[in-house]
Amino acid sequence: MAKPQIQSSEEIPEGAKSSYDRWVEREGIPVIKTFFVEDIGKVPLEPWDRKGGKGAFLQMEGAGQVNNCYICEIPPGKSLQPQRQLFEETIYVISGQGATSVWHNENQKQTFEWHAGSLFSPPLNTWHQLYNGSGSEPARYLAVTTAPTMINLLHNLDFIFHNDFVFNDRFDARQGYFNGEGTLFASDYKGFKFAGNVWETNFVPDARGFKLMEYNERGAGGSNIKFELSENTTACHISEFPVGTYKKAHRHGAGAHVIVLGGEGYSLIWPDGAPIKKYAWHEGSMVVPPENWWHQHFNAGDKPARYLALRAFGSKKFQGVGKKYQPALDRKKGGSQIEYADEDLIVRQWFQEALAKRGVQSQMAKHYEKSA
Repeated sequence: MAKPQIQSSEEIPEGAKSSYDRWVEREGIPVIKTFFVEDIGKVPLEPWDRKGGKGAFLQMEGAGQVNNCYICEIPPGKSLQPQRQLFEETIYVISGQGATSVWHNENQKQTFEWHAGSLFSPPLNTWHQLYNGSGSEPARYLAVTTAPTMINLLHNLDFIFHNDFVFNDRFDARQGYFNGEGTLFASDYKGFKFAGNVWETNFVPDARGFKLMEYNERGAGGSNIKFELSENTTACHISEFPVGTYKKAHRHGAGAHVIVLGGEGYSLIWPDGAPIKKYAWHEGSMVVPPENWWHQHFNAGDKPARYLALRAFGSKKFQGVGKKYQPALDRKKGGSQIEYADEDLIVRQWFQEALAKRGVQSQMAKHYEKSA
């Protein structure tokens, strides 16, 4: 398995650097370039002056400069510097506990507490500040943002980071904005039409324990929930699939950061006509398939496997950005999914071998029958 590489600025020819590349260099923290991170809780971090904590960029090759990912750590008993920026950001808390304040007007701050497993998004261009609630342990979080798209499009950092425009449609400072409550979208909600499994909220207290809904589109008897956070155009969802099963291969646009919340298994990733690569994962691992590459997730452990996927431009409410894929439709019908009956025979062989190592029985027979 390929190891992550630390990328230096000299590796990118000056004329080939994007506005985003140049900004990343100026941030002065490590840039880790890879498809796969074995444990986001163990990524080495260095002091990050702008944030006031420690950090590293995970320059995932599968992101394609559509979105980016970074990890930040808040020292015990400390807080980060207040921040405001003109790009969307979704935060997943890896470890620790603390609080975040969000505001346009300092007299109307909204403050909410979080802990490991929490998920939230500071609304676009709001001031926000994160605090560590422990005096003895650091707090670490992972964030996926649309910084590359916005910085490359506008190439003006002053406009990105010092813009005083107030998006009242995103954040109106009402009490309870981050109370963790939400609304399940029906098939037709406020003029928006959905297939269900969509939960609109501004704060998810615990993504690892959030109740999911049945979701058969990807096979394997799985469950799923899709989140609409803080009126974002970005998207995130949680999927879980049972012991002894695996999901159908599919492909979609760039920038889906898949973070394993629980279980053990592996993912297969490959472009058309190329060898299949295998990445073994466990809780805390992250994989980012490149755009239009096939990928497939396998539960090889003895408990359900759950993951969180964070990506750009996948909102169900605010559509229209990015190439349209049909990841739940058979590729023989013009979609972007491989049915079980059409997958390479080596896929089943590898899965049987992986289960045998752990003494787990396959539950795939009934799913093969449905797909035949």
